[in-house]
Amino acid sequence: MLKTGLSYLNNSATSTIASSISNLENDTNMFFIARVIDISLNSNSEIFSNSGGWAGIGSIKFQQLDISVAPSSKNEEKSTFAKPITGQLKSYPLVNELVLIFRGPSTSQTQITNTKNFYYISTVAIWGNQHINAYPDSYFTNTNSSPSMNKSNDEILAGSTKKPSTQPTTIPLNGNSGGTFSEKGNIHPVLPYAGDNILEGRFGNSIRLGNTSKTGGLQNTWSKTGENGDPITILKNGQPSSGSSKGFEPIVEDINTDPTSIYLTSTQKIPIEVASSIQGVGEGSVVPFSNLSKKKFQSPKSYNAPQVVLNSGRLLFNSTLDCIMMSSQKSILAEAREDIGMKSLEGNLTLQSDKGIVSLGGLSSEQPVVRGTEFSNSYAVLLDAMELLVEALSKESMIPAAASTATLIIDMIKEINVEDSSKFPFLSDKVKTI
Repeated sequence: MLKTGLSYLNNSATSTIASSISNLENDTNMFFIARVIDISLNSNSEIFSNSGGWAGIGSIKFQQLDISVAPSSKNEEKSTFAKPITGQLKSYPLVNELVLIFRGPSTSQTQITNTKNFYYISTVAIWGNQHINAYPDSYFTNTNSSPSMNKSNDEILAGSTKKPSTQPTTIPLNGNSGGTFSEKGNIHPVLPYAGDNILEGRFGNSIRLGNTSKTGGLQNTWSKTGENGDPITILKNGQPSSGSSKGFEPIVEDINTDPTSIYLTSTQKIPIEVASSIQGVGEGSVVPFSNLSKKKFQSPKSYNAPQVVLNSGRLLFNSTLDCIMMSSQKSILAEAREDIGMKSLEGNLTLQSDKGIVSLGGLSSEQPVVRGTEFSNSYAVLLDAMELLVEALSKESMIPAAASTATLIIDMIKEINVEDSSKFPFLSDKVKTI
């Protein structure tokens, strides 16, 4: 029968600890549950050196669950170290959580020296919670009682009563590595559906390797199309700010309320509210991307073929070595409620259509852009002819008004009709066309 807490301290705790650790050293096939007393996460940890330095990151100091030790007695002589079982997947426990311990090989040639190390596997989900599963020593939890609870018998007989503290009991969770983890009561687990594989962090982040699941109970938002079992992968970071304070209640991902999401779909419809189509006060229904192409596209809400959907408060694509390239079998559409800008710091900016036209201002644009070089060349010839005509008129004495008017026109023509046609004043230095 498992014994814990103060009742077990009435027996000889010290001798029990010594004999238990001795049994562990001699038993090579033993699995048992232990409580994490400390964990090494950096060089600030008190157990950093003794647990292997940087090679021992993730190592814990543990205490057998059936041994209760006063906090002042929790030293390395009454506890033992254990390493994580894997080096690739880092899912380290918190202080006061429970782990499964077993013995395994050491770096000291186990087959020759028979020296073995302790290893641990994951955290025991004693509370069934992905956020925290602490199970503190019952002796230890009594050490943080407030002064109002610490009354001697004489004080009680004198009329001073014990009063419960208004402060919640504090349970150590970080150890001496300097962690900042604190328990929160509103971190919800993700609701699983039959066949799903789900990886959850402690902070409301998760990865679901899931499927279309048309089921009762708490419905999801992606199973209205396709068949049960169609694959979907959802990466979610954070929880809705309007979520319940009851952290023990599971939730289902929602692309419109989760802070950041990535959806990889097969046959599912994702009911995403596209930012450029969200209706403002007094606005009518808006169809996203409807005025960017003459072809009609399926609404993002109704599309149910394989796609990748990214949704967050901001998206940043950055390339530090080479290009960002986008290629599409059909169209590439970009739409914003405010500005869209493109700029090249040192190169060219090219808009090209091999078979269609380049429309500026909208799909209904009909006015062609002037081909500046050809226009300037033809216009220069016209100006030369006009200049000869006006000079002749300026010398015509039979028409009194012609001379003065012609003189003004000659000056205007000379300002426009420059010798170098490439410097024609109406040509753009930046925008070019075919």
